Amino acid sequence: MNESQLTELLERAGERIKVRPALIDAMRAGATRRRRRRTAVISLAAVVGVLVAAGGTALLVAPGINPDRTQVPVATKGPIPVPTATNGNGNGNGVPAGMRLVGLGRVAIAVPAGWGTNQVHCGTPQSDTVLIDELFVTLCATRRPAGVDSVRVGIGVAQVQYSYNFHADETFEIDGVRAERQRTTCGPGMLGGHEICTGIVLVPSLGTWFVADSSTSAEEVDRILERIVVVPDRVGVPESGPVVSKGGGSSGRRYAELLRSLGLEVETKTLSNPDYGPGALLKVSPFPGTMLKPGSTVTITVVAKR
Repeated sequence: MNESQLTELLERAGERIKVRPALIDAMRAGATRRRRRRTAVISLAAVVGVLVAAGGTALLVAPGINPDRTQVPVATKGPIPVPTATNGNGNGNGVPAGMRLVGLGRVAIAVPAGWGTNQVHCGTPQSDTVLIDELFVTLCATRRPAGVDSVRVGIGVAQVQYSYNFHADETFEIDGVRAERQRTTCGPGMLGGHEICTGIVLVPSLGTWFVADSSTSAEEVDRILERIVVVPDRVGVPESGPVVSKGGGSSGRRYAELLRSLGLEVETKTLSNPDYGPGALLKVSPFPGTMLKPGSTVTITVVAKR
């Protein structure tokens, strides 16, 4: 192993080590961006190939970094429930039977009701899933199985440009709102696995983006991204990660303020937790991405005062 290979391996390992929340966003963005660098993935596969041959999962060893326990924890993951009522997309069309809406702000995508949420191993989807508000941290890399589809939902134009090197190959409209599309491309998967096809849609004026990945086909990516809608009478529960990552014990208060700014009501519960400061955000229900009517209540759980 030469010096450049060793450096690259350690950098990749470092990106997957649990760090305090203030650094999680930067780590996640860097890791996501590097997943698009297919040639770098192939180099990594050569380094850890002997481990993959043993079990399909490569463990990347690097010195650990102890988290700062005064910072806020990761909000608990959970399922995104199927909407209780049909949601219009502005043209009188409802959500098809057997589908559910997942989104942020006023933009959503319809996915099969049977899809999971953040169903990953080592950060890689192992079954059809929505990826949203991810703050999982791992020390491994694994292959994506064949026939697995996923869509990642996020917010922030700068974020998608930084994480995915997004560029618009074409513009079009979604329910009268301008959108940009990066055409679907395919390349080798993680650790020499199945070919992965990726396509991206960004709605600049609303700041919401969708990244569809598929080890099924490029056509499946296109079908997934055709199901994006603007939902004027609903609002998506926002991601908790950007608030949590700022650190400090006031993340619960900041997240409550964000919810209210979107027209949602807040119910606050408290829970004792000696590992984190008072007011730290522990859990959000319904889970981020759930499309709610304005005025609906979101319950947050924060660390109780000592």
